[in-house]
Amino acid sequence: MITLPLDEKTARSLKLGETVYLSGPVVTGRDEMHLRAMSLPDESIPDDLKGAVLFHCGPIMSRRDDGSWAVIAAGPTTSARMNSVEAGFIRRFGIRAIIGKGGMSEEVSEAMRETGCVYLAATGGAAISLAEGLSKCKGCEWEDLGMAEAMWRFDTSRFGPFIVAMDSEGGSLYRNVTESLVRDY
Repeated sequence: MITLPLDEKTARSLKLGETVYLSGPVVTGRDEMHLRAMSLPDESIPDDLKGAVLFHCGPIMSRRDDGSWAVIAAGPTTSARMNSVEAGFIRRFGIRAIIGKGGMSEEVSEAMRETGCVYLAATGGAAISLAEGLSKCKGCEWEDLGMAEAMWRFDTSRFGPFIVAMDSEGGSLYRNVTESLVRDY
């Protein structure tokens, strides 16, 4: 179990292939959230984004009678969709971990190596199970982007399991699989 927020030393200590669970603050973000955050000056960026664990997810949310939010489902989004902006995003906001599916580009891997960030692979199709780990919704930024594209803030409890699929040393399980397929084919 890793207690969040995640510092650089802890992120750098995570090894390729390791299984982890998280407990603490996590934010969600997909394409439009990334573009919005990158377009704003630093003083307009929510503090929760700085040094965050970022879950590539467009959660399905439901508003309760008391006005609070409940998460219904929270499956990982294909992370490669954010390849064009993620390296700059990691560098600008000091992102410590990204949760998603499918991995990311070599350019993103380089930014992760430079800054001390890891990529945690989530199981696709596990949206209900993952939602159970998002124990409390603490709010939303940029709701005008729509439910799936807004930045949601969560407290997590035993959130996972996730596999360290890209580490802060430039290692990548995705690259390893591709190289072994090419070599063995």
